[in-house]
Amino acid sequence: MAKIPITVARGDGIGPEIMDATLRILEAAGAELEIEEIEIGEQAYLKGYSAGIAPEAWESLRRTKVFLKAPITTPQGGGFKSLNVTVRKTLGLYANVRPCTAYAPFVETKHPGMDVVIIRENEEDLYAGIEHRQTDQVYQCLKLITRPGTEKIVRYAFEYARMNGRKKVTCFTKDNIMKMTDGLFHKVFEEVAAEYPGIEAEHWIVDIGAAKLADTPEAFDVVVLPNLYGDILSDVAAQIAGSVGLAGSANIGEHGAMFEAIHGSAPRRAGQDLANPSGLLLGAVMMLVHIGQSDVATRVHNAWLRTIEDGIHTYDIYDPGVSKEKVGTRAFADAVIARLGQEPQHLKPVRYTAEGRFTPPPLKPQPRAKKETIGVDVFVHDPETTPDGLAARLQALEGDGLHLAMITNRGVKVWPEGLPETFCTDHWRCRFKADGPISHTAIVGLLGRLAGAGIDFIKTEHLCTFDGEEAFSKGQGE
Repeated sequence: MAKIPITVARGDGIGPEIMDATLRILEAAGAELEIEEIEIGEQAYLKGYSAGIAPEAWESLRRTKVFLKAPITTPQGGGFKSLNVTVRKTLGLYANVRPCTAYAPFVETKHPGMDVVIIRENEEDLYAGIEHRQTDQVYQCLKLITRPGTEKIVRYAFEYARMNGRKKVTCFTKDNIMKMTDGLFHKVFEEVAAEYPGIEAEHWIVDIGAAKLADTPEAFDVVVLPNLYGDILSDVAAQIAGSVGLAGSANIGEHGAMFEAIHGSAPRRAGQDLANPSGLLLGAVMMLVHIGQSDVATRVHNAWLRTIEDGIHTYDIYDPGVSKEKVGTRAFADAVIARLGQEPQHLKPVRYTAEGRFTPPPLKPQPRAKKETIGVDVFVHDPETTPDGLAARLQALEGDGLHLAMITNRGVKVWPEGLPETFCTDHWRCRFKADGPISHTAIVGLLGRLAGAGIDFIKTEHLCTFDGEEAFSKGQGE
């Protein structure tokens, strides 16, 4: 078998130790890898690279398209960007895959039957990172959900279920509140699910779904979520399975993939030969499947399972009532290597197949809708006004077919017919609507009149219809 080139980063804190342990195990198991090492993380940040990665490192990642990454340390303070988010979005790694499995009775858990895979959208949602301070009192973060981004992650979830013999895919959203963004995610989920009649599909509102996941994880199989919910609940799921320290993670895209542990760099444990390499090792197992070395992945994973059930444990999962020996990082790796070729006797052995990589089909083309602009939301900064006072000033500036229809504060309608009990900040959404389609020129004219009157507008959002259907939310209480 030809060696597969991969890029390796040893990271910060405990990263070099657990990477060394992981690579020793992979080599002993017969993995055919051609390793290119890059420097990322703390040292790169300190050299002035705000994302924690130098240009030459990008060249390696783009060349190998496979990245095995140890945890890194991000310096405290402003100006430093998350390396994980940067790599995921720059390389288009749209799917985050986190298996969360219980290893009872060898690792303590309240859910011994848990075997859930969290598949999280990795590029969109609030993690677009588009934020603004708009007034003295109000900050904004934009939530972006796209149809193509949603279609890719939902289809990946169903294909993952199909390739791994999973029976059900569950979608979590909050579309009872965010009816357009989360509503789109739910809608696309239902559309894609119809193409997989052999796999059960269900949807939960994320709050009660999260409660059910924490209480009865056995009810779930594969769970697909937008970015923020997925980030939170994948850590929750890993912890209730037994330990975040045991969980590996894959970040999959059409042009590359990154594999890692989900825990941090734990600098206080660095250099002490204490750290558990299991999370990174299981991430590396996912990498082996991805690059077509499923036989090696099977050998490594089963040897790891045998080590766990033989009671050879690092400090973080050591339990005097269950464990047989407390070992450090190097000794744990030695124990796994000694068990290569063995299978667990109590835990379920794994069997990886050659069908490890999913190439998504072309996105379904969507016909362009007829788009018409029928108004504009103008966001205004005014710390001293009242709803009625602001409305009077704005009504005097109506024209070009636009009239003031509503004012909201933090989404709640405060004019017309607002209630005095509603708490207001200095940030007002002022909705102007027309009786029919209007031009951008009409909106520019309105903004000119607002500026002339000293109205401090800070943002606008056009009110549009698509094929005659209003494409904007109502105010709360409207």
